[in-house]
Amino acid sequence: MNARGGLGRYGEELAARRLAEAGMTVLARNWRCREGEADIVAMDGDVLVICEVKARREGRYEHPMAAVRRTKAERLRLLAGRWLERHGGAPPGGVRIDIVGVVVPGRGAPVVEHVKGVA
Repeated sequence: MNARGGLGRYGEELAARRLAEAGMTVLARNWRCREGEADIVAMDGDVLVICEVKARREGRYEHPMAAVRRTKAERLRLLAGRWLERHGGAPPGGVRIDIVGVVVPGRGAPVVEHVKGVA
């Protein structure tokens, strides 16, 4: 296990907890298809949520939310379509793309931010 992979898994665990605490139901983690991987697939009431998780150590690189650019957003929309094809179509509330950003400081608790409907 490398440090980057460990940070990513830690961030995904924190994100899944945050979504569950917000009342969402996590359906899948690290769901894969030929076109890529969705970090978390969840239901928020009757809305299907495809959630990208980005984790960074404090002070390094850009803020995690800034790492989701147009190309990544397009990929997330494609993954949402593939999920719908394989799982019976869109739910009544439709589909939403969210991002959870996790910043891990050198000391103290990580900061977890959830932004809904980004793409």
